[in-house]
Amino acid sequence: MATTADFRIGMIIRYNGELHRIEEYIHRTPGNLRAFVQAKLRNLKTGRVSENRFRSGEEVEEVRVEQKEFQYLYHDGQSLQFMDKESYEQMPVDAKSLGEGAKYLKEGETIQLMMVGHDIVGAEIPFNVELKVVETEPGVRGNTATGATKPAKVETGALVNVPLFINEGDIIRVDTRSGEYLERVKN
Repeated sequence: MATTADFRIGMIIRYNGELHRIEEYIHRTPGNLRAFVQAKLRNLKTGRVSENRFRSGEEVEEVRVEQKEFQYLYHDGQSLQFMDKESYEQMPVDAKSLGEGAKYLKEGETIQLMMVGHDIVGAEIPFNVELKVVETEPGVRGNTATGATKPAKVETGALVNVPLFINEGDIIRVDTRSGEYLERVKN
């Protein structure tokens, strides 16, 4: 057990029977009232952020999270298949537990999975990945001055809005957190 004095950003606690990550917190001591800790907690299952108050010194259950390196193998239609890089065991992972970045994962990509026991509570996907454009309208010479974009399908099947000068076969860098085009990669 930990107390509110042990709070730190990124700490995982069990609150109301569910796992939460502390996003931010502040210790407050209002005039003639008792001190308390106000914390923003992100529910690891739903992703929802809530603000909660804890009495100063209140005990909370800290949850130990193990980080392991996994390699993405393939998508089998229902789940993503990963391989533990130490034991070579394969493990199915639901795409919802990885968030929006899951649709930008290429086969062979290495990510960090955060686990509590055998349950996956989060993942650290690389911030940007290089993906090949497999389908888009052809680019026209001179379409570089405007900020207009067009949809492009990348090798993972995801759609990314790209500038007009991007053609099929180009390799682009995509931000996995927002799904935005960053730049064209030179070969």
